[in-house]
Amino acid sequence: MGAAIAKTCASYGAKIIVHYNGNKNAADAVCKDIGKNAIACIQEDLSKTGAGTRLWAQAVSQVGPINALVNNAGIDMVSDLYGGEAEWANAWEQIMAVNMQAPADLSRAALRDFRKMGEGRIVNVCSRASHRGDSIDHAAYAASKGGLLALSKTLARGAAKDGVLVYALAPGWINTEMAPTDPEVLRSALAEIPFGKFAEPEEIGALTAFLLSDLCPSATAATIDVNGASHVR
Repeated sequence: MGAAIAKTCASYGAKIIVHYNGNKNAADAVCKDIGKNAIACIQEDLSKTGAGTRLWAQAVSQVGPINALVNNAGIDMVSDLYGGEAEWANAWEQIMAVNMQAPADLSRAALRDFRKMGEGRIVNVCSRASHRGDSIDHAAYAASKGGLLALSKTLARGAAKDGVLVYALAPGWINTEMAPTDPEVLRSALAEIPFGKFAEPEEIGALTAFLLSDLCPSATAATIDVNGASHVR
């Protein structure tokens, strides 16, 4: 999904900074596809303390002022209420670090620069689970995405006076490596989607590019659902 967002925004002329954790080859391939509009490629493990702050600082040091941030990175793992203590604690620690703390730190760093610049844009990729929750063994994931959505609304309300616009996307299943592959789980996931299929990463890319285009700035603080009518608010 991050690759689709980067490529779509670049196709409209945006200069892109690509972030990756462990898959340098994939990141390099995205930059190659984007071409001259890929102006930096930075590694950082967002599960580590302070990673978001370091990532922003590295990006600014390499390319100069940045006017938009897309928080797309996310992980999920089982957080079984009835499982072992160590597994439970590890799942919450890792998921919250990547899905909640790192975006919060990145947003904080960005907002400090955006205030000085008098403008800035943030798009946070949340989840359908931000609204409806998730299965009981994925409580940590749902909590992290619910927190990210609340953060998005808070930043939008508080930073609009500084020229900063903040949006949230709330996808259901997306056709990426995080989608289910087990046939039984896949059938169950598709069965709850009236549209009958998972969203494609390019759809998230298109919505992100639109929100960053300033064609509808009054939509700041909005949450856009992308779930094939599987959760209607």
